[in-house]
Amino acid sequence: MAGSPCPIEVMRDVIGKLGMDEVTIAYGMTETAPVSTQTGKEDSIEHRVSSVGRVGPHIESKIIDPDTGEIVPRGERGEYCTRGYHVMLGYWNDPERTAEAIDADGWMHSGDLATMDDDGYVNIVGRIKDMIIRGGENIYPREIEEFLYTHPDIVDAQVIGVPDERYGEELMAWIQLAPGADVTEDDVKEYCRGQIAHFKIPRYVKFVGEFPMTVTGKIRKVEMREKSIAELGLEAVAATETA
Repeated sequence: MAGSPCPIEVMRDVIGKLGMDEVTIAYGMTETAPVSTQTGKEDSIEHRVSSVGRVGPHIESKIIDPDTGEIVPRGERGEYCTRGYHVMLGYWNDPERTAEAIDADGWMHSGDLATMDDDGYVNIVGRIKDMIIRGGENIYPREIEEFLYTHPDIVDAQVIGVPDERYGEELMAWIQLAPGADVTEDDVKEYCRGQIAHFKIPRYVKFVGEFPMTVTGKIRKVEMREKSIAELGLEAVAATETA
């Protein structure tokens, strides 16, 4: 995937359809040289498709509450932090940004939301900055994206938050369809009903041929949000967010 999370359904297809039985998933950052967790070929299929593996040798990891800095219980969401030989010394000539990323105890704060199970397997569930707050509910786009991937005619899906006068934010799904697929916005919403919580069903659906991406293959959700606000005519609502 080279920069983006690997959807569970994609990983299942890689193993089942391409016959890549020994493929593994690794997780890390450029700043962590670059891998801090990885699955192994001896891991169960479930662990290999639904996690990014366990912490590597001579590396420390913890998952913390972003607000308090305290380690969260196993299975609960929090920010993934890592410490060890693999962490960079700092950003070149940028001590301020370095201090934001690496704390006084040497922990690199990834900005990624993750869970760790009782066996030490880590699962990346989203980015802190991508979290959507709709009517007081914290919603993680990755969960909805993973569900939309299960639709037989959806090739890829990205979920963002757009401003809403009543709920603060609403959900919008950008969707890539399989060639020749005939799927409507109502079809997508109907597929979600009864399968995910009602407040997680996207209010807006946009069908696209591709997503805006960086040169390293990461989805530019900020650009997606800007385009969506303009297309939906939500500039006035968005302006109240920053007022």
